[in-house]
Amino acid sequence: MSDGKRTVVIIGGGITGVTAAYYLQKMVKEQQLPLECKLIEATHRLGGKVQTVIRDGFVIERGPDSFLARKTSASRLVHEVGLEDEIVHNATGKSYILVNGKLYPIPGGAVMGIPTRIGPFITTGLLSPLGKLRAALDFVLPPTKVEGDLSLGQFFRRRFGDEVVDNLIEPLLSGIYAGDIDQMSLMATFPQFFQVEQQHGSLVLGTKRTTPKIQKERKGAFQTLKTGLQSLIDEVEKRLEPGSVVKGVRVEQVKRDGAEYRLRLSTGEEWKADSVIVAIPHLFVPEIFADYSFFAPLRSVPATSVATVALAFSESAIEQDIDGTGFVVSRRNDYTITACTWTHKKWPHTAPPGKALLRCYVGRPGDEEIVEQSDDEIVRVVMDDLNKIMRINGRPEFFVVSRWKRAMPQYTVGHKERLAKIKGQMAAELPGVFLVGSSYEGLGLPDCIDQGERAVQNVLDYLRINKKKFAEVN
Repeated sequence: MSDGKRTVVIIGGGITGVTAAYYLQKMVKEQQLPLECKLIEATHRLGGKVQTVIRDGFVIERGPDSFLARKTSASRLVHEVGLEDEIVHNATGKSYILVNGKLYPIPGGAVMGIPTRIGPFITTGLLSPLGKLRAALDFVLPPTKVEGDLSLGQFFRRRFGDEVVDNLIEPLLSGIYAGDIDQMSLMATFPQFFQVEQQHGSLVLGTKRTTPKIQKERKGAFQTLKTGLQSLIDEVEKRLEPGSVVKGVRVEQVKRDGAEYRLRLSTGEEWKADSVIVAIPHLFVPEIFADYSFFAPLRSVPATSVATVALAFSESAIEQDIDGTGFVVSRRNDYTITACTWTHKKWPHTAPPGKALLRCYVGRPGDEEIVEQSDDEIVRVVMDDLNKIMRINGRPEFFVVSRWKRAMPQYTVGHKERLAKIKGQMAAELPGVFLVGSSYEGLGLPDCIDQGERAVQNVLDYLRINKKKFAEVN
């Protein structure tokens, strides 16, 4: 870390930190910048929640299983590392919602549970006649008047009533964030719905007008890699500068020292840095920045514990098959699982011929104890739930249980304001330190990759503005 070079340290080797390291090192090479980039990760592997198990011909994702195709940053990174031939779209098919112990197809034309076609909404058995009548108030209610933020639940309940929210919208939205819709921030999760309502009055009509027409070939909205998403991490890691990644070492403290930063490591070593990208979960940030009290609000931001349960079967073991790709579970059920994907149907490459792969999810706010149970107990509970719906003969050939403890950050009401305040104080007291990752501005892989890319630009802008020596070379 000498030779007059500036040093950037990236703390955290999840998808956000790995992306930042890759693009920063790429810029250094392309522009011949006098810059050194180090990535430090507390565990012994990179990728964070992105982990793939390949076993007996099955491809099993422990964490995220795909990314939204319309958010282009993920596929761009895939192309960067030469994996474009491995991209596949999800197979389209019926999806269901489990309400009162029964599976109902999600009504055609529903966008995040918001109806854009009246016919399927009127005929669905998901809702009572009274529930449908209450939802029709959306056509006449004036736009919401609000200063600042409000919860998703509050916003949607006002427009559609409780039944549509509890039976249709909540299962779909809370599945994305593993959150409580009545606590989640509208402005930090789906501000576009607020904007649509403000512009069009009716959320139904506005969503219909602003949702692009689906192309006839019906390509799935999601993409993944046939080789598993971990192969993306592995390929990016291969392209990082030799010696620039340190694993199995924690950063214990970061302190400003004049124009530089001192990082104390768990090894007792001390590093100096001119700029720092902090790409770790919010719960750890106040610990390593203990001298800076403005990070304290992050301690009270909730994070839900969840688990994914992958179950491998022979197709013949599933006696009552269902036409579709999976279901989500409304809270009006005595079920522990929150969702189930028939992965071998949604992603045919994930299971060998004649085999079935089911991926179930457990854990949600207020119901996280299941995550602490043994693998066998979790599988028993999951199998009990599944057998109420689809009759499976015998135990799985094998299973993979993945626990993610306090791993799903909750963007509760006021999230954007809290974050803006923290980032404002960082700019004043910790210039050149940038906070990124799933805890802050989006949970999905493309959102994290976007944040990693923005952090690179922020670092380069900061160094050019603040470091005369750096600016002279450019």
